[in-house]
Amino acid sequence: MNEKALNETLSFLKNKGLDRAEVGIILGTGLGKLIDEISIEQTVDYADIPNFPEATVESHLGRLVFGELAGKRVVAMQGRFHYYEGYSAQQITFPVRILHQLGIRFLLVSNAAGAVNLNFKKGELMLIKDHINLLPENPLRGANIEKWGPRFPDISCPYNQQLQDKLIEIAANENINLHRGVYAAVPGPNLETPAEYKYLKIIGADAVGMSTVPEVIVANHVGLACCAISVLTDECDPENLAPVEIPDILAQAAKAEPQLIRLTKKLITSL
Repeated sequence: MNEKALNETLSFLKNKGLDRAEVGIILGTGLGKLIDEISIEQTVDYADIPNFPEATVESHLGRLVFGELAGKRVVAMQGRFHYYEGYSAQQITFPVRILHQLGIRFLLVSNAAGAVNLNFKKGELMLIKDHINLLPENPLRGANIEKWGPRFPDISCPYNQQLQDKLIEIAANENINLHRGVYAAVPGPNLETPAEYKYLKIIGADAVGMSTVPEVIVANHVGLACCAISVLTDECDPENLAPVEIPDILAQAAKAEPQLIRLTKKLITSL
């Protein structure tokens, strides 16, 4: 995505008075109802924003929401973009660059994931401590614009340790079972075969999903502190693998949603 497109999008949003945000939130599966907690000042449909992709997943509405949450000005992405929708890694992460330019200092991300670690159960939460990128494309591929970030960014700690520590403390105080683990990002949209689940476990994954990693790479590129939590929606036991239906995944995400909302609100309060 080129600088001209970014500036055009920024001008459009700033002309609507949509800057001065402190916290950016990507509302993945399991955090959709956080919208109900935001004192909304304005919403903008992705379709109306120049150069924004269009959300094609049924459970992702596709709009930017500006307002106040837990005493902080927030901008929330109600719907994200995925590689399996046909978008490039740069298109998927273009909104993260926009949110950064709108002034956010923290990026909070959620997603739905399958539990590869069989000690983790569906309906539980996993704080992502690290990731494995199995997507075939990197959002930083191509010419680098130096003022956006360095050519070879260090990602030795992709998920901000201070934010992780805060979330672990909040979870303990709130009696929320928050696992920590490694998230593997795969292209999708099909779920994995038994052999693929075995492979993911061998390479060190605790959970698998189809998002988040591109956004986190770009957040690190631009210097944003970020953290991410997975809602574990199914258990990926290759020896006892049963078909998973999307309604079941959404039901498990809804089960975990209240806990994830509590964690997110208290984290934002502490920032």
